[in-house]
Amino acid sequence: MGDPAGVGPELCVRALSSPDVLRLCHPVVFGQLDVLKRVSQAIAVSLPAELQLWDGASATKPSGPAVMNCPGPAAETIIPGKVSAACGAAGFTFIKTAIESALAGRIDAVATAPINKESLRLANVQFPGHTEIFTALTGSKRTCMMLRSDVLTVSMVTTHIGYAEVPQRISTQRIVDVIELTADALATMNGRPARLAICGLNPHAGEHGLFGNREEEEFVEPAVAQARAKGIAIEGPLPPDTAFTTASRKRFDGVVCLYHDQGHIPFKMLAFDDGVNITLGLPIVRTSVDHGTAFDIAWKGVANPTSFYKSIEFAVHLCAARRGKE
Repeated sequence: MGDPAGVGPELCVRALSSPDVLRLCHPVVFGQLDVLKRVSQAIAVSLPAELQLWDGASATKPSGPAVMNCPGPAAETIIPGKVSAACGAAGFTFIKTAIESALAGRIDAVATAPINKESLRLANVQFPGHTEIFTALTGSKRTCMMLRSDVLTVSMVTTHIGYAEVPQRISTQRIVDVIELTADALATMNGRPARLAICGLNPHAGEHGLFGNREEEEFVEPAVAQARAKGIAIEGPLPPDTAFTTASRKRFDGVVCLYHDQGHIPFKMLAFDDGVNITLGLPIVRTSVDHGTAFDIAWKGVANPTSFYKSIEFAVHLCAARRGKE
């Protein structure tokens, strides 16, 4: 359900009764029923009459839309759009419970609504975001964030760190890991080998050492050489300011980016409403919206559910693709 004070509950209310969602799957909201009921009234969207309460421990999966009721603040105490430790703790509990259920095979995939990083920190949750939570709680050795849409797909070598930390956090091995995860995921999604590009860190991809500290030569170029030796089709490092042009997007299935905003800015310019966030390298399927908690419009009935619906649709697609590889 995401942060209870954000747009997550509203997105979940809509998803539980969406014909498009119900044609795809039996959605289970890990959250709080009393919050969903309060939001349902606030946005004048009814919860489905057939909504089930599911205990999460049953070997039998729900046969329709359901709610797994988790601990959290009383609905009447939540102030929409307000950062709070109680909501941060609740959001983390929802995620943790959903991950445990997915690892146990009681649900097939997890599509997350947005959480608020400031609320998480107030709750003393020492993770900067979903990607890091899923990596840690599933015990995954290597993961990365991918943003996927019909017009652009990007994956990130680093995510929730400051710019000054990026050069210290990239390495040849980390870049190779992200290239391999991206190539494998896109091959599964598209049914053919992926064609990838990778951005440089500095303007003009360093211009042969004129800009930056030769990060391209030290880290990126060796990673590209290793990936090519493994049969992966990848070009770069490309200048970041030309890697996302229309012509480039036609040539490549995905672009590997070295830091958060290098990929997020072009992606959200092109696909904000229908993009999907996917965590690669997990033992479970996890997708998400590509936007935040939108506290300014929380519980007002105006949040666009398209990205959330897309994340559910893509989770179903990924489950089918995984089963096809088994």
